[in-house]
Amino acid sequence: MTVRRVVLNTAASLGLLYILTPLIFVTWLAFFRQEIPSFPPEGYSLHWFAAILDQPKFVDGFSLSFQVGVLATAIGLALGVPAALCVTRYQFRMRAPLASLLLLPLIVPGVVLGTSMYVFHVNLENTLDVDVLGTFYALVAGHVVIVMPWVVRLVTASLAGVDRATEEAAQNLGANAWVTFWRITLPAIRPGIVAGGLFGFVTSFGNLELSLFLVAPGRTTLPIVILQYLEWKIDPTIAAVSVVQILLIAIAMLITDRYVKLARVV
Repeated sequence: MTVRRVVLNTAASLGLLYILTPLIFVTWLAFFRQEIPSFPPEGYSLHWFAAILDQPKFVDGFSLSFQVGVLATAIGLALGVPAALCVTRYQFRMRAPLASLLLLPLIVPGVVLGTSMYVFHVNLENTLDVDVLGTFYALVAGHVVIVMPWVVRLVTASLAGVDRATEEAAQNLGANAWVTFWRITLPAIRPGIVAGGLFGFVTSFGNLELSLFLVAPGRTTLPIVILQYLEWKIDPTIAAVSVVQILLIAIAMLITDRYVKLARVV
């Protein structure tokens, strides 16, 4: 048993190291003093973090990604929570296909999903004779599609652990469906809702493939700005931007875990 445990821990440690290696090198690169990355570094500096603010496209890209992420997450929660309740608590003919359809964007390649959304927006624009492609709201709508599966998946996992007897007891004592949901069901699935919103926001904020097909010229999200920057120049500024993204997401996850214990649902 001891040998098996040692082998398992070693394999897990190697796997974790393999996953973290790119993160370690990107973080290290962000502190290089020289403009052209080379090893070993000539020295270390915080200059590249200050250089982010000197690039308006990074600031604008961050602002757009944040706005799209927040709106897409809010809409995804408003649609995903009722959808999770529907496929979990009710029996109907198309229940299984609907549950699979809601999770489909998790397995469809981003390029395929982006192409499909682009063709849909073009056809919608031609049919309605209004501007759709490249608008802010079309971009948000596209991101809602990739946010909803996370909400549905994690809220469904939370609902699986809710004892129906508690809800039935509340209704037997006179609570209607809304009061039962608000006072019994919602507190029980709150970790799943928060986790779904968090993972949905992170997915939206860092999305590249879908956004490439939906953004308008001159108005791009942060991942696209990073890609365009790398086409012409490679310096530690990109690494600094990535480190800032990682820190913001890590802080959000730590704060969220402090109050809702994400380990319960993920």
